[in-house]
Amino acid sequence: MMKTVISAKAILVLAATALVGTVSMFAQASGEQKTLTGVVSDAMCGQTHMMKDKPDADCLRYCVKQGTKYALVVGKSVYTLEGHEAELDKYAAQKVTVKGTVKGETLTVESVIPAK
Repeated sequence: MMKTVISAKAILVLAATALVGTVSMFAQASGEQKTLTGVVSDAMCGQTHMMKDKPDADCLRYCVKQGTKYALVVGKSVYTLEGHEAELDKYAAQKVTVKGTVKGETLTVESVIPAK
């Protein structure tokens, strides 16, 4: 009888562990809602713009026209931004607060407002 009780407990612990792992994998796959504040840049230049003779906003607009994506620089992290390109262009090289869904290094934008 004691072996049966221990085995049942072991099975419940394993099942609970598997369920928690599945839930966290699902959360990562679907993305996580976040609000981040940083500077609008582009995915190629990130924190340091390459056109030293031009303002940062001009550099990032040029890079975006060449096919790179907008990005948000938050400290040492750079998130590639998806969506709301017209708003992002308006805030080029400015500090903003972005709400959206983060999946890995990509932030799908829901809203962009100037940072306070």
